[in-house]
Amino acid sequence: MPELTLGPCLFNWSESDWRDFYFKVADESDFDLVYIGEPVCSKRLPFRNAVLPDILDRMESAGKKVVISTLALVTTKAERKCLAEQCDQDMWMVEANDLTALAFLKDRTYVIGPYINIYNEATIQSLTSRGAVRFVLPAEVPAKTIAQLIKAAPEPDYELQVFGRLPLALSARCYHARLHHLSKDSCRFVCDQDPDGRDVNSLAGQPFLAVNGIQTMSYGSQLLLEELPSLAKAGVNAFRLSPHTGDMLGVAQAFRAVMNGNIGAEEARAKIQDLMPKHAFVNGFSHGVAGMQQVSDPLGL
Repeated sequence: MPELTLGPCLFNWSESDWRDFYFKVADESDFDLVYIGEPVCSKRLPFRNAVLPDILDRMESAGKKVVISTLALVTTKAERKCLAEQCDQDMWMVEANDLTALAFLKDRTYVIGPYINIYNEATIQSLTSRGAVRFVLPAEVPAKTIAQLIKAAPEPDYELQVFGRLPLALSARCYHARLHHLSKDSCRFVCDQDPDGRDVNSLAGQPFLAVNGIQTMSYGSQLLLEELPSLAKAGVNAFRLSPHTGDMLGVAQAFRAVMNGNIGAEEARAKIQDLMPKHAFVNGFSHGVAGMQQVSDPLGL
């Protein structure tokens, strides 16, 4: 049975909301693994670090398995120092979201996050030889390619995001700051005004993407339910839900029920649509087409 995991929160939630969310995850959820950290913007780190010890204590008391997620774009000395500190601690495994982390993870086991481009088995085998034990594959990799990668390199575990807006790109510039006529250094943390990211329309007015500080995301939210059996058969060991506002524990319960065979995918989809009414769901990347599409055909792996 694949694991059900909770990825790191990608959005700028308030310190209290971030803490309370993870307290609730610790006390009330049945995730097999929880990723905690700040992958997107180093300016948010002081707020995260202020409550992180309390969250980790709560997770430990609840018996939850935790992985620390690192920044996905490391560009300054301060960010490298923070990364080194995250990698040097030996209480929790680390999810490396930037290859810079590998310099600090020698002689340790770790997770390769979805921000590191993994598209071939040679890369997987190379990183496995250096300590990687799990790969969270990039969102755009089709399911057929995932099956081929796992067949060629079956040793590590493989994880795939199955719910939530998909991370697509990172920039050294901050979209939110520019939108509000602010500089990145004096951004006033305006990304907190959009706790699930800010929608972006094309010139024709079509919902197209979302922005989250320096991050570009999909407009639609990944929702893979009908695909779970095929992905599990292909060798995917873990299914990741990405945190959003709303009833994430209810979403997790729906996924768990499908994974356990208690309800069908169609019923679970209806439940999740009720729980997350503002989300437009997509699954195109897994089917090898444009990510913003919703495909009803089976994966056919």
